[in-house]
Amino acid sequence: MPVSMIKSLRAMADPSRLRLLLLLEREELSVAELQEILVMGQSRISTHLAILKQSGLVEDRKQGKNSLYSLKDRRLLDAARAATGEIPELASDTAALDLVLEKRRDKVRGYFDELAGKFGKNYVPGRSWKGLAETLLQLMPPMVVADLGAGEGSFSQLLAQRAEKVIAVDNSAKMVEFGARLAAENGINNIDYRLGDLEAPPIELGTVDLAFFSQSLHHAPHPEAAVRSAHRILKPGGRIVVLDLKIHTFEQARELYADTWLGFAEVELRAFLTLAGFTSVRSWIVDRETQAPWLETILAIGEK
Repeated sequence: MPVSMIKSLRAMADPSRLRLLLLLEREELSVAELQEILVMGQSRISTHLAILKQSGLVEDRKQGKNSLYSLKDRRLLDAARAATGEIPELASDTAALDLVLEKRRDKVRGYFDELAGKFGKNYVPGRSWKGLAETLLQLMPPMVVADLGAGEGSFSQLLAQRAEKVIAVDNSAKMVEFGARLAAENGINNIDYRLGDLEAPPIELGTVDLAFFSQSLHHAPHPEAAVRSAHRILKPGGRIVVLDLKIHTFEQARELYADTWLGFAEVELRAFLTLAGFTSVRSWIVDRETQAPWLETILAIGEK
């Protein structure tokens, strides 16, 4: 057997490299895109790609500042497919690739991301994010909203300007007591503060128009269970909105903010919603911090 064939077989024996090959068989991808799909660090992916390239299995080409990788030698891939049943991540890899390709096609999204970054950067009299937020709130139709993981309820109180009713749920008795007192002091009487768990909110099934997780899902021990519970309390046609951190490596967040999860991959959030029974699931990266730890925010929505 030729030496090159032996090198190829050795390279393919690693599950991560086999995942890379199966992705590159379908589409030419950059390291950044592979990072997003596999939720791996750049150095780890680059190391695997270097081994695959030395083994003659992949090749790369320059496109501007990026290198795009593609499958070069397909001879052994069919034989390797027999091992794919031993790699549980392959289903999520396919879904993540679909998301990356959707983003690649969505050129308008990139333009609006850039536009949003400019909003408020330079001073323009009367233009602010607060003004824009107040405007959008006034356009919201009256509805019953569940603010799940509400904390002291600042967001609930903003929603209460237009909502028919806001049910603010939190598992901290102090937070619920503080929020209820603050709302009473300010004459806000359409907020119902309730002590409860994200995974089993004390809300009657099928009674809510909008279920909202605002930077709270990463505190849930079982976030997929919390999303399923949100589906149960929604009316038919109701919607879920999740605003949370994209997966990151800022470990200090566990200590500083009692975070259970270091964010979620965008494809992971979409999977939570889809498996819970939501349809028309969509997601966007809506914010990127410009300073360390460079956290990013995902917005995901779905319909019941």
